[in-house]
Parts: sequence; C-alpha cells; structure tokens
Amino acid sequence: MTGQPRIEAVRGDITTEHVDAVVNAANEGLAGGGGVDSAIHRAAGAEELHAACAALGRCKPGEAKSTPGFKLPARWIIHTVGPVWSGGGFGEEMRLSSCYRRSLEVADELGARSVAFPAIATGVYGYPREDAARIAVRTLLATPTAVELVRLVAFDDETLALYEKELAAAGLAGS
Repeated sequence: MTGQPRIEAVRGDITTEHVDAVVNAANEGLAGGGGVDSAIHRAAGAEELHAACAALGRCKPGEAKSTPGFKLPARWIIHTVGPVWSGGGFGEEMRLSSCYRRSLEVADELGARSVAFPAIATGVYGYPREDAARIAVRTLLATPTAVELVRLVAFDDETLALYEKELAAAGLAGS
C-alpha cells in the first residue's frame, strides 16, 4: 500500500538515527567526501562502505543507490547525489526533487518503512537552505510511498527551523 508518510523534523546526527534507512548526501563517485558523506562513511565503517560503493559504480545527480548500513543503526544507506547550486537556472530544483523521490523509491524497493534524510546539497554544493527545505517537504508529500516515517534530520537550528516552517505551511506539525 502506498500513501503519504508521516514527516517529522529533528535536530541530530543522522549516523545515530534508528530507522530502516538513512540517506547519504553523496558525491558522484560514491567515494566518501565531506560533511554528511564523510560522517556516514566513518560511522558505517569506511573500508566496508567504500568497497560496497565501489561495486555500485558512479551515481548521477538526482539518482539514488543503496548499500547495507554496516555499523550504523540503520539497516541500509541510500546514496543520492544532489545538484551543485549554479544560480538556479540549470535544472537544480528538478535534480534536488529527484533525489528525494528516487530515495523514497529505493526505500520502497528495499522494504524500508522509516527513512532519515539530511539536508541534501545544502553544504559544499551550496543549495540555498530555504529553497532546499521547501523542495524536500513538497517532494516528500507528493511522492507515493510505502515508507511510513520520514525524518528530516537537521545538523543545526537554522535548518531545523526551515523544516518546521515548511511542515507548518503544509499543515503538518514540526518535530
């Protein structure tokens, strides 16, 4: 059965989330990088996760692929590549929306019922946080899925406030 997941926003460390799957804001080579990607690789076990990612090959912006969660509390890691912000006229919104949609599709394929997302592309990729929060909430609400719980995990208070604002605008409670 597919429908709309319950969406909540929390401040925290995505590597400690007790959900079926965590989403990794990855780079195209799935090789580990900075920010969330680096933290997930360290917490999951860099050697095992690097080998699993290498077996997947590259991942294009807007796409998503999965690996086991290894040492994370989550059973799976869904790797997605956000767009690099280039001013907004180069398909960035479409690709960021695709990251959330494809991640939910991969979660459905895995049988995941709970998924934690970071703020995809808002770090070194430079996507404006307010726009990214709006796109995340809008896309998650518009994507039919069997996932029952989506947790938007904010690394800081500013991102958490943006998520809560977007959830309230959609008529949903914040965290």
